[in-house]
Amino acid sequence: MTYDLAYSPCPNDTYIFAALTNGLLPDAPHVNVILDDVEALNRAARERRHALTKVSYGAIPYLLDGYRILRAGGALGRSCGPLLIAKPSAGGTAPAIDSFGPDAVFAIPGRMTTAYLLLRLALGREPKIVEMRFDTIVDAVLRGHVAAGLIIHESRFTYQRTGLVSVVDLGDWWEQTTGHAIPLGAILARRDLDDAAARTVNEAIRESLALARSDESKIIDYVREHAFEIDDDVMRKHIGLYVNEYSDDLGTVGIEAIEDLFSRARAAGYIPDRTPEFVPLSTQRSTLR
Repeated sequence: MTYDLAYSPCPNDTYIFAALTNGLLPDAPHVNVILDDVEALNRAARERRHALTKVSYGAIPYLLDGYRILRAGGALGRSCGPLLIAKPSAGGTAPAIDSFGPDAVFAIPGRMTTAYLLLRLALGREPKIVEMRFDTIVDAVLRGHVAAGLIIHESRFTYQRTGLVSVVDLGDWWEQTTGHAIPLGAILARRDLDDAAARTVNEAIRESLALARSDESKIIDYVREHAFEIDDDVMRKHIGLYVNEYSDDLGTVGIEAIEDLFSRARAAGYIPDRTPEFVPLSTQRSTLR
C-alpha cells in the first residue's frame, strides 16, 4: 500500500520524515511525498487531497470530518512560537502589541495557521491582514507595506539581521498565559485509514525520527536539499527548536495543550465547536525494526 504523504520542506519536517521518505525503513508503508508550504497544505486538506498530511493546529477544527490526528510527527514545544515583528520605534525599542490601532495591517502566513490563531487570541480581536508566503513577510515589513509581520519557520532565526524587532513572541505569550507548550502543527490521517493502518503509519513516523537521531549522516543531505535557509547553523537551530519529545509522541501533556488551545479559540469565536480526535494507540506498540 502506498500513501500520499504531504509535509513542508522545512528542516523539522524533512528531518522527521527523511528515513521514511527515502526507503530507509524496509518494513514501513511506502509513501508518495508532496512538499508544499504549510498554508497550501491546510487548503489541500480542506479537499481531503492527501491520505497523510502536515497541517496547522489552527486549521484542524475545519478538517475533523475528514481526518484524525496522529500522535507522532508534529510540532509542539516550548520557546518555539511565531513572532510578531515590526520596525523599531524612534527610540530603537520595539512597539507594544497594543500600540497597533484598528487600521494597522498585519502580514500573516495564512488564515488557517496556528500563528494567526495565536495573534487573534493575543490581540483579543480580528485585525486587518494580508496573506503572503512566510518567507516574504520580513521584506514586506522592511518596505513598509504592512505595520507588522507574523513570522514562522526559518525567518524567526534570521529577521534580526534586517534591523527589525520582535513585538511579541506568541509562544512565550501562550506559555505565560496557559502554562502549556504551544501546539503548532500536526500530522493528520484521513478517515479512510482504519485504526490499524493509521497506527502503522504512526509507528513508521516514530521509527523514521529514531533513525534520524541515531544516524544523522543517513538523512542530513535530504534535509539540506530542501531547506530554504542554506546556512547550516540556522538549519540545525530549526531542528533543535521544533523536533523534541512531542515529535515522538504527544503524550497526555501535549494533548492537554491542544485541547486548551481549541477551548480558548472556541470561546473567542475564532474556530468551530469541534473536539480534536486522535488516532488511538494500540495496547502494545509495535516496532518496524
